[in-house]
Amino acid sequence: ITCPGVLLKDKEELYLSVFVLGQYKKTQCVPAVFPLFFQEKLVFEKDFPNIVDPGDLVKLLEFDTAVLELIQLVPPVGKILATYEENTRDFLFPDPKLTRGHRGLEREILMKRSSSFTGIAPKLRFSTNSLIAESLLSSGRSHLQ
Repeated sequence: ITCPGVLLKDKEELYLSVFVLGQYKKTQCVPAVFPLFFQEKLVFEKDFPNIVDPGDLVKLLEFDTAVLELIQLVPPVGKILATYEENTRDFLFPDPKLTRGHRGLEREILMKRSSSFTGIAPKLRFSTNSLIAESLLSSGRSHLQ
């Protein structure tokens, strides 16, 4: 995460929280000095037992929301410095083209800074990889995972 020219008033560490597919994960904490480097891989897995058509999965992901928050460990409960929200379909699959060779393509997004965060909006650089696999239910019907 970059934020040129911004010095944080509080010196407590920061982490990135990610909420995708109904699951919450967070990174390890890093020092409160930009740029912030989170060299981690967060893995989210979800079964969709009632989905058999990929088109239905796309519709479902469009109604789900991915939320990222940059949080500083300021007592008593931490302070949200910036957020990013987008429907999960666009977050996981930002380019509608189905082309080879772009797996894990690095992306950049501007986070929305909170009212307590002074300076420019932080820019988050990251990549996503998605795998959709079909599996068989015990009844013999298939579903997407």
